Amino acid sequence: MYMIVTLEGTVSEKTLEQVVLDVHGVGYGVFVSSEDQGALQLSAPTKLYIYEHIRETAHDLFGFIQMDTKRLFEQLLSVNGVGPKMALSVLNLGNTKNVSGAIANQDVAYIQQAAGVGKRVAERIVLDLKDKVGVMGVQGSRATSQQDDAVQGLVALGFSLQDAQNALADIDTTLPTEDRIKQALKGQV
Repeated sequence: MYMIVTLEGTVSEKTLEQVVLDVHGVGYGVFVSSEDQGALQLSAPTKLYIYEHIRETAHDLFGFIQMDTKRLFEQLLSVNGVGPKMALSVLNLGNTKNVSGAIANQDVAYIQQAAGVGKRVAERIVLDLKDKVGVMGVQGSRATSQQDDAVQGLVALGFSLQDAQNALADIDTTLPTEDRIKQALKGQV
């Protein structure tokens, strides 16, 4: 159970890893990703989605401008061996879509570029999350909302994200979603 879910206030200070969010005179030190760090402006009204990490020696707050980023952070935490600082390091690789796409496309080398992430942890992240990051992680110039619906349909039928993408790769994207799914299923028989 979370005690703090969101904080609203103004950014009063920015350091390398943290911002200080002033909420009615109380300054909360919040760890943020480099993407959010760049987007946050001093003295600007701000709302952050908060993840609390409480342990014996510390009570750390991690903040996110977008709920999708917080969800990806929590998914990263579900991987054995990944703590909050490492999860934030992975998020620092790029925006949420790029990181999700790298995981969905099983790009271990990309994930391994994060500070403190070795090959084994990067492989574990990809293995554990490749089917969980969802269609938001699908990268590709052909990705349209119609294709996303078809991919989601195949995933709902039990395909892995990668298998769904492969099954739809050569199917005409102008067809209705239902027809694209039917053709993908015929190709799998």
